[in-house]
Amino acid sequence: MKTYMYTAKDAQGNQIKGSTNCEDYNGFLERMQERGLFVINYKEVDSSEAKTIKKFNTAELAFACRQLSAMMSAGLSLVKALDIVYHEQEKADAKQVWLEVYEEVQKGQSFSDALRMQRGSFPSFLISMVSAGESSGSLDTVMQRMSDHYAKENRMNNKIKGSLTYPIILLVLVLVIGVVLVVFVLPMFVEMFGDSELPKLTQILIGIVNGTKKYWYFVLIGVIAIVAAVKYAFTQPAVQEGWDKFIIKCPAVGKLVVQIYTGRFARTLSSLYSSGIPMVECLERSSAILNTSYIDRLFATLIEEVKQGEPLSLSLQRTQIFESMFCSMVFVGEESGSLDDILAKTADYYEDEADTALQKLATFIEPVIIIFMGLMVGFVMAAILPAMYSSYENIA
Repeated sequence: MKTYMYTAKDAQGNQIKGSTNCEDYNGFLERMQERGLFVINYKEVDSSEAKTIKKFNTAELAFACRQLSAMMSAGLSLVKALDIVYHEQEKADAKQVWLEVYEEVQKGQSFSDALRMQRGSFPSFLISMVSAGESSGSLDTVMQRMSDHYAKENRMNNKIKGSLTYPIILLVLVLVIGVVLVVFVLPMFVEMFGDSELPKLTQILIGIVNGTKKYWYFVLIGVIAIVAAVKYAFTQPAVQEGWDKFIIKCPAVGKLVVQIYTGRFARTLSSLYSSGIPMVECLERSSAILNTSYIDRLFATLIEEVKQGEPLSLSLQRTQIFESMFCSMVFVGEESGSLDDILAKTADYYEDEADTALQKLATFIEPVIIIFMGLMVGFVMAAILPAMYSSYENIA
């Protein structure tokens, strides 16, 4: 199978860029003709070089899964359902991806393989669930479950963004006010009173501003060097793992991060396990959802222990990441044979706890930033007001 990246025009004259997998050049031309596209230029590339056309977010995945579930439950075939999903896409990149999936399934590929061929457009978790649904003959049920999963994940992501938006706006406002006061207000006093009449604190601030203006290229080079060094450091596995561990163990936000991770892990593991996927594969997929190298390393040991017959609850407790209550709930699920239901309920609990903790954190951060803003403005005013008072005394 070869991958062709192309630029083409449709019947309306719209330019379309994309990629497609075909057996050979003739197959590529036939596919373009079937789509009604006139190829302007193309390039044959390795699959690893081809860029992902579209990476779907959680809201888009929830909506698409809900559509597919509803249509298949109503008796429509998978091919027809995919055709409808494809035609209903408004964005060109999303439309291109669903067209590829539709065509591959129409040619006889399984739905999971068609999703996998899109080079990262769909998460591996969804592909695993679709594969399980195909094997068990319950694809419509799995798609409904995936819709619920991604809808809840989308709500959690929106809550996190919403809780942090206002504090970030305040922080930006603080920085803008500081720059305006130091860069524009202070120099006005230099022109009015001269350096000799200004207090020592004011002269220090003016010196910093003037030095920055005079040697701005050194400052710029320094900032770029620091950013580049940080980016390079985080490409090193040891540094990334150390940072992930610090975030989890940090007293200020560690508990919140663990609650978010626990909710996502429990929700994913419940969905996978209830679909009949083996526990080892469930754990591999669930840990990948968290996307942290520190947890990946711990879960490599955990998975080996589970393979050797260790209870999951005991192995989870050894990681020293999850709360004891969560491990106890997993133990209850193992003993009662209702692990998937217990995990789903536990996920609901931790998602609610994370939501409450996020609101508390936002409530705490806002006054801290306001106080910081007041201190910064007060510091600048402390450098300005003595000069103003001195000038008024001289006038009097």
